[in-house]
Amino acid sequence: MTFLWLLEGIRTPFLDKLMQFITYFGQEMIIIAVICVLYWCVDKRFAYLLGFTYFTAGLCVQSLKITFRIPRPWVLDPDFTAVESAIPGATGYSFPSGHTQGATCLFFPLSLKSRKTWVKGVCILAFLAIGFSRMYLGCHTPKDVLVSMFLSLLVSAVIWKYQTFLLDDSRYLRQIAGFLIAISLAVAAYSLILERNGTIETKYAVDCCKASGAGLGFAIGWYIERTKMNFDTRTTNLLSQILKLVIGLTAALLIKEGFSIIFGSFILAKMLEYFILVLWVVVIYPYLFTKLLRRDLCSTL
Repeated sequence: MTFLWLLEGIRTPFLDKLMQFITYFGQEMIIIAVICVLYWCVDKRFAYLLGFTYFTAGLCVQSLKITFRIPRPWVLDPDFTAVESAIPGATGYSFPSGHTQGATCLFFPLSLKSRKTWVKGVCILAFLAIGFSRMYLGCHTPKDVLVSMFLSLLVSAVIWKYQTFLLDDSRYLRQIAGFLIAISLAVAAYSLILERNGTIETKYAVDCCKASGAGLGFAIGWYIERTKMNFDTRTTNLLSQILKLVIGLTAALLIKEGFSIIFGSFILAKMLEYFILVLWVVVIYPYLFTKLLRRDLCSTL
């Protein structure tokens, strides 16, 4: 808390807004949107690598959150005040930091992929800045951020090292998908057991089950796409790529917002929402635009 008190002493309205802007790049919807751009339009293989990294690390972070159950800084010290605009986005337990995990799982692999030194530097600076913004805003302690960053770097490095096995070797697709499905179900079951016996509140179990639903959607979608579809990101022109992206992202947003309106926010509904959302990204929408593309090609022949 000492470091957070130091940061509170240097806050200004300008820095508050700047750090709030920086922290947005660690939000789940920003990261999923980036993965969508890469997956649908640019580099499907690298998007899969980001997916494995992001969803695996996310399951680890959510499990640690409900295991250690460390409150937010303003709960640990009632005299401490976080930046007010950041509080609504600070859901769940404090340790480890979810925003830092998301940012690290996005920008560290981007730095590894890039061949340009300046791009590598910008990517590394990005996840460091997002981690710092979480402390400046008063949402996390240094321990929350550093543990999350270390865990995410570790997961990213392992998946990067074994990416050929995960992404190019088709012999073990079922086993890999089954392993991720098992982990996702185990995390969901763990959170539901803790919620049922009163160890954690429902809202904390919801965060865990959302990560589990996303992990399930990714595992199942990845397996179906790899074994049944293997779609091509290329289209005939730039305009069709832009339309593909706009329609896909709009539909994803409608799924996320509409599902909550229709089914509410109880645990299994949120888990199903994230399952369908990721399944839409990975396999349902690629199937639809592939079918439409084929129809357009047939009509021109």
